[in-house]
Amino acid sequence: MESNTANSGLSKKTVEKETGNIIDYVDLKKLPQFAVLNQQVLGLVNASSWWERHGQDWFLLLVSFAGYFSSYYLLTYSDPLTFVSGIFVLGLSHSSITVKSAHMAAHGAFSSSNICNRVLSFVCTDFIGTFSADVGYSIHVKCHHPHTNIIGLGDSSTFRASFVPSVLYMFVTPLLMPVLTPAVAMKEIMSKSALCIARHIFIAYIGLIFHIYLLMSISGLHISLALAVIFLSRDVLAIPYIHVNIFQHIGLPMYSQQHRPKKIYQMTTGVLNLPRNPILDFCFGHGIISCHTEHHLFPSLSDNMCLKIQPVVFKFCQEHDLPYHTDTYYGRVWHFLSNYKQLMVDSPPVTKFVGLQ
Repeated sequence: MESNTANSGLSKKTVEKETGNIIDYVDLKKLPQFAVLNQQVLGLVNASSWWERHGQDWFLLLVSFAGYFSSYYLLTYSDPLTFVSGIFVLGLSHSSITVKSAHMAAHGAFSSSNICNRVLSFVCTDFIGTFSADVGYSIHVKCHHPHTNIIGLGDSSTFRASFVPSVLYMFVTPLLMPVLTPAVAMKEIMSKSALCIARHIFIAYIGLIFHIYLLMSISGLHISLALAVIFLSRDVLAIPYIHVNIFQHIGLPMYSQQHRPKKIYQMTTGVLNLPRNPILDFCFGHGIISCHTEHHLFPSLSDNMCLKIQPVVFKFCQEHDLPYHTDTYYGRVWHFLSNYKQLMVDSPPVTKFVGLQ
């Protein structure tokens, strides 16, 4: 069982925190400056080609759109295996566009042009995903990232559902995502301006109607089957989507707003990387799966660049005795099932951050 509270008997020079089966000791007197790592990463980014910085992720976005539209033709077949493969391809492509690409666009990581990133954000999030780019930006970019694992701000509490039993939460309730996503978007957008509300409703539901129209006109489906295909396709990766959102922060050290650590400490202690996986890498992106620590340290970098700087970040953490949390997907599933009450029902414990910042 994890304990995130520092032992009060320790020297003020050292913080002890236990994450899974790993115990790290960090000497706060020797805590490195983020600027040092930033300089190393900046040098690597500047030496990289456009293809490395942006091109590979643009190519994957085009592949995702190609898969999206090819699925309409697979769905024209009456053969059950081909029809199901159409749903599967549609689901993978939808996740790649609405999670990986939308995530990058929200962070301005797709292009050096703010306008380009903004337009892509509306296309990937509102038009394709029936969610709000404005809401996503407020919750994820403006709150979760600067306040990662700060209690009451970026502590991932929006993913907690204390009234749902562990097995149902982990493997059944995520299947409601196709319905919950637009519902949550509508609830959250109501706190925005009238322009944001009108823009979201117009773009999101024009996109949904257009999607239904293509399923009916190209795939030849009647409207009820078209809606069923949309629901099933958006459930293809709904379970791992919820999983990765809770695995990579919940259960790691959390801090109070009054005792915020430095950024380099906050991100290395409060973020976890999962192993590379071909499907999840394509659909969710390296910045969400295997390079989540790198993404939190450098959120404006593309997924491919997060992968490229990973050895630099890992070496920096090793040299300065900073934690670099990793675990297997199965390890996280078992850990959450075994400690569900502590992690998802009870209030998260606060790590006492010792030492002057």
